[in-house]
Order: sequence, then structure tokens, then C-alpha cells
Amino acid sequence: MFIVYGVKVGYYLQVTIIPLSKWYLRVNLRKNITMRYSILFVSFFVLVGSCKLMTKEEEKQTNKTNKMMMNRYQPVKWVHSTNIYEVNVRQYTPEGTFNAFAEHLQRLKNMGVQTLWFMPVTPIAQKNKKGSLGSYYACSDYTSVNPEFGTLEDFKNLVKKAHDMGIKVIIDWVANHTGWDHIWTKDHPEYYLKDTATNDFKIASGMDDIIELDFGNPTLRKAMKDAMKFWVSECDIDGFRCDLAFWVELDFWKEARPELDAIKPLFWLGEYDELDKPEYGEAFDASYTWTWMHRSKEFYEGKIGFDSLMTVLKKYDDLGDSTMRAWFTTNHDENSWNGTEYEKYGDMAKALAVLSATWNGLTLLYSGQELGNNKRIKFFDKDTIAATDRAAEMTVFYTALLKLKSNNPALNGGNREVTTFRLNTTAPKNILAYLRKKGEREVLVVLNMSANKNLRFDITDENLKGIYKNIFSGAANDFAAERSFEMQPWEYLVYEK
Repeated sequence: MFIVYGVKVGYYLQVTIIPLSKWYLRVNLRKNITMRYSILFVSFFVLVGSCKLMTKEEEKQTNKTNKMMMNRYQPVKWVHSTNIYEVNVRQYTPEGTFNAFAEHLQRLKNMGVQTLWFMPVTPIAQKNKKGSLGSYYACSDYTSVNPEFGTLEDFKNLVKKAHDMGIKVIIDWVANHTGWDHIWTKDHPEYYLKDTATNDFKIASGMDDIIELDFGNPTLRKAMKDAMKFWVSECDIDGFRCDLAFWVELDFWKEARPELDAIKPLFWLGEYDELDKPEYGEAFDASYTWTWMHRSKEFYEGKIGFDSLMTVLKKYDDLGDSTMRAWFTTNHDENSWNGTEYEKYGDMAKALAVLSATWNGLTLLYSGQELGNNKRIKFFDKDTIAATDRAAEMTVFYTALLKLKSNNPALNGGNREVTTFRLNTTAPKNILAYLRKKGEREVLVVLNMSANKNLRFDITDENLKGIYKNIFSGAANDFAAERSFEMQPWEYLVYEK
């Protein structure tokens, strides 16, 4: 049996094939060999070494995967180095308006924020609404603005001001359902699914303030696409975060995307987990890491081991670079319903935030994380986010990470020229150490994923060599001379080269 140890794609392709006898054969394929022949060459060695041919079922699955990859869209270039900051307009300021939020743009720009994702800006249905203000996700009109936030002109001005600062803007799009008194319930009741038991609109699963649309109706599909086009044409937004994307038929998204992209190339972030719904990668640039979020909480609680957590991380890595994943430690749903990042992850929260900013994919932050927010923010009522005594510390923390993400190409997400190595250490049950590399640029991350104090270990991996700078302290470290570490519980180290 042979094991393919690593593949580097860039100026050359390097494959190390290791037999169990620990002898190895290393093949370097230089730049003048085309990628097609490189892949064939690697495949030849793997097949010869293992002496195993694919079964018909394996071949069928491989062909299906290759076909899915061919059908996928290419994200706009800026997406690979961006980060995403989720804006909860209602709770962001005492006023809860677009104009009040606009006063924070410069602060966010200074912190390194590149893309703003606004939670739904559309008006909220009043019938069956929850709480005193209702849910943003129970829309009453797809082409109007929530008067709670201001006017359409206010939003246009906000988008323009963000663009003038070099910040992109995407909006939350809730296609699957609307509120009970959406204008379509009166003008086009045929757009909705019906409950045969009540002969009324069909309530969305588990949420009685919203009703489901019928995407089997071609007229509804056109109306939905036209509504989305409105925000691109009228407000010049840069993309959509599609709520519960997997609740909507995939073929709708595949139908909508080219029409919307024809107006302006857009960024498409879908709320789904690609481990569960890989086919949705045919329509979206990036997805969510829900499985990682749940398993990391279980790991902190001692319900699963480190190896199990790393298995989940590898599954995401195995999805490849044709799509990207968004990594996060909290968002609007998690904060309000399941607890703050500190409730869920305790002392591990900042280490997970470091991983979210440096692993292959996109970084996603929620309003108030940079202010040290440690409260569950109300969802249906006014509850202004307030800075805590950790605001300065957390702003410095996220500024360093976000600027590193944007400025060092080794942290590009979904870029086949970037390689991620998990490094060998003498504490493999406690330490997650990895190196991300693009050309001569590198980022080294070392995380103590345990409560062990004064944990001493060495990085024994030959991929680590040269002088790196600690992004937080600015200190230089020569890892050609010294690779020994001592770390405290849940400590993190980040270096760049």
C-alpha cells in the first residue's frame, strides 16, 4: 500500500508517495509540464502503487464529482481575499438606522473589514409577527426598505459611501418564504404553497410567522429574480447572502445566477453546509461550516476527541477549492438562540477565531465581536449592542487578523495556488499547527487546542523553515534554528513570512 502524502500546486507540483515500509519516492513535476499531464502522472503512480482499480460505483461517483466541478461558477476575483462582517442594523446603534450605522464605516474600514453583509433590509410583515418589532426574515415587500432603518435613498447613500471606501456590500436574501401579509399574498396568492389541511398558506417548518413560496410556479420564479435584480440595479449591491439556500430548489439558483451576474458580477454566499448539500456548490461561491461549529462545541465540552475534530476539518478540506467555506464563531442565529461565542466555547473562543481567519476559506464576523460583546442579542425587540471593557483588546485582535487575511496571499480562500500543510509536532493530540503558502508568502498558525498548562512541544516538520514575524507582537522568529514552543491553555500564535 502507498500513501500520497502531499500535493503542492503552484510553480511546481510535488507528490510524495510513501509505502508502509517507510521508503519513499518523490517526484517533482516542473512548471513546463501541463496540469493535465501532471494529474495523469500522479494518478498513474497511485494506481500502480496500490494495485487497485476503481470499482464501477467509485468510477461513477468520481465522474459525478468531476461533472459538478465543471458546472460551477467562478467567483469574482475580490472574493478570494475578502472577509465578511454581518451587520445587524436594528441593534448596531441606539437609533438603529442606516444613517447611524454609516458613522461606523470608517472604524470598520480601519479594522480591515472588506465586505458588509446586511441582514434583511426589507420591511417586516405585521401579521403574526414575533415580539414588538418582528423578524427581519418575515418580509412584507421584496423591493422596499424597512422604515425602521430609513429610506431607500438612505440605503443607496450607505452603499455608495461604503464603495467609496473600498468596502463591498451584500444583502441577506430570503427567497424561501415571506411574512403573512406580504404584498404577494393579496396580489398573487398563487405564488404560495397551500396547506391542504387548512386550505391556507403553508407555514414554514418550525416558524409560524412565515409562509412558504412555490418555486414550482414559473411566474413566481420570474418575480423573485426581478426583485433581486432591483437591488443590484437600483442600489449597486455586490452580492447576496441567501438565507436557507437549500430550502429552495437548486435549479432556481442556477437559473437566477447568470441573469443577475449579467447585470454585474456578484458574490453568492449560500446558507447551507457543503458536507450535507455538495450539489449547491454548483450555484454558490461559498457556504457555511455548520458541522464544524457543532463539533467544535462538542470538543470543548469534552464530548468528542481532538482526532474526531480534525477529521471534520479534513472533510471540509477535501471539498477542494472550486468553492469556499465561511468560518465563524458566532452569527445572528447562534448568538440569539444558542448563546454567545464565550458561552459555547469559553477560553477556546479566540483560538477558534484565529482558525476562522486563517484556514482555507472566508472569515465571517458578527456585529459586536470586535467590541467584546458577551450577551445574547434579542431578535424581535430593540437591544442595542454595547462595547465592553474588552473592546480595545478585541479590536486590536480582529484588526491584526483581518488585515493579515486581506494582505497576505497565502490566506486566499479557494485558490488552487495556495497550499495548506498540517505540520507534524511532538504533541499531536493537543496542538494544531499549520502552514499556508503561496509562492514565497507564508502564514504559520499554532493553536493549543487543550487546557494543558505550560505545554512544551516541537514542530518537527521540514516544511517550516526561515524567519517569520509574529503578527501580534511584531517579534521575529527564526524557525530554521529553533522550533520549540511552550504554550498556555487555548493559546494561539500567528506568524507571517
